[in-house]
Amino acid sequence: MDGATLQAKIYTGYGQAAKRIGFPCQIYRPSSPLMPLQAAAIKTIPASFSDNGFRYSKPNEYGDPTWMGLFDGNQTQPGDILVGVQGTFFIAAMQKTLPIYCIQAERLVSVLRVSMDSGVGQVGYGGDTTGTEQVLMSDWPASVLQGTKGEQNDAKLPGDVRTPWWAILMPAWPGIVLRTSDIITDDIGRRYTVSSAELTDMGWRITAMQSQV
Repeated sequence: MDGATLQAKIYTGYGQAAKRIGFPCQIYRPSSPLMPLQAAAIKTIPASFSDNGFRYSKPNEYGDPTWMGLFDGNQTQPGDILVGVQGTFFIAAMQKTLPIYCIQAERLVSVLRVSMDSGVGQVGYGGDTTGTEQVLMSDWPASVLQGTKGEQNDAKLPGDVRTPWWAILMPAWPGIVLRTSDIITDDIGRRYTVSSAELTDMGWRITAMQSQV
């Protein structure tokens, strides 16, 4: 038996187990950087998710979006999006002979590229406006969780609150590279400015500051 045969058997075993303990999940395979969940699902398979190595001994906890996926990996690939009764997940990694690594994605986010207006104001200042922002990715499932405590603004008035920071995990799309100062918006009206964006083999790991509170 070679490695490829062993891997196929492992995934088949996951699928057999999911038939007994899993729930139906629709699989979406993005074909463009825009609205990946608007296309028809490519198939429905049974799937289950656990956060502690398939022991199913405790529930997931606050601040941890990572899950091990139990389903037939022969029918999926990294970047696929699974939607079912347990929530929405994207497959971050399918490493050989290891459990399938999934991220629970509770938000839908869009990524915008800042494009400065060509005109300037009376004092010679130009800036970003929503009308000139370029949409790079729209309505992608992502994990958006609280980061650090945030930071105070320069005024430091008694009634001021700290500007929150957020940790964002989302799939990558070929050819699109996120930059510092890109804008991310989500489905509950929040707006973030990207501070750092790390492209990994599991997708984007982003630190962002909330722009509007």
